[in-house]
Amino acid sequence: MANVFGILTAIVLLLAGFVAMKNKNAYESEIGETSNQKRALTLSQERFETARDTLAATIAQRTEVDAEVVALTEEEATQKNSNKDLQDQIETKTTKAASNKDKLDGIREKTASVGDIRELAAKMTAMNAELEELSTQITASEATLANLIAQHTSTEAQGDAMKKKFDFISSGKSLPELKTRIRSIYPTWGFVTLGAGNSSGVVTNSILDVVRNGSVVAKLMVTAVESGSSSASIIPDSLGEDVTLMVGDRVVPTQDSKRTAKN
Repeated sequence: MANVFGILTAIVLLLAGFVAMKNKNAYESEIGETSNQKRALTLSQERFETARDTLAATIAQRTEVDAEVVALTEEEATQKNSNKDLQDQIETKTTKAASNKDKLDGIREKTASVGDIRELAAKMTAMNAELEELSTQITASEATLANLIAQHTSTEAQGDAMKKKFDFISSGKSLPELKTRIRSIYPTWGFVTLGAGNSSGVVTNSILDVVRNGSVVAKLMVTAVESGSSSASIIPDSLGEDVTLMVGDRVVPTQDSKRTAKN
């Protein structure tokens, strides 16, 4: 009987040790999972702070663009007024030159048969000198007008470019000429980094296409932008089960007009 109790006691002790070991493993696993969740929370908070700072920078950049557009518009109006004044001066001088030529022709007719030849020659010389001076002034005015027209054309082109850039920034789209590639991938956190930033036309919250062999294999949403780099979240429902993103994959602005960024 004592042997039976001894065996039962040993069995109970073994079961108790097994249960204790299972509880210890579960406790350690729970501690590890809690640590992972804390790290994930910290990373999410950092990404949120970065996104908030980027939004503030974008708003400041938009304000600067608005001010620049206003300045360019005012400069354009000023140049248009200058062009009009210069054109009026040219027309006045051209009219005066034509009038002087008419006067000279009249003098020639009156002195064709009579009059002091020396006096007439002196007047003609003075009149020719005045005509040459007027012609020089007209030539200079035309050159000035051509320069002003060229400046006006350049200003309009700059204004159009700035307006186009402002329109894309306001609509939450990256510039269409953007071409970059994936620099690094963090599959655990579901985001990648790109080798281009706002200086290349990347806009926060815009949607980008990952293109491989001419086909779109995934879509990204830009979450943070710096001058020469940016980060973007991988949109889960855009990534196929058999698709794995790779460093060096080409990234361009999305061509899907139905998908928009969430503000």
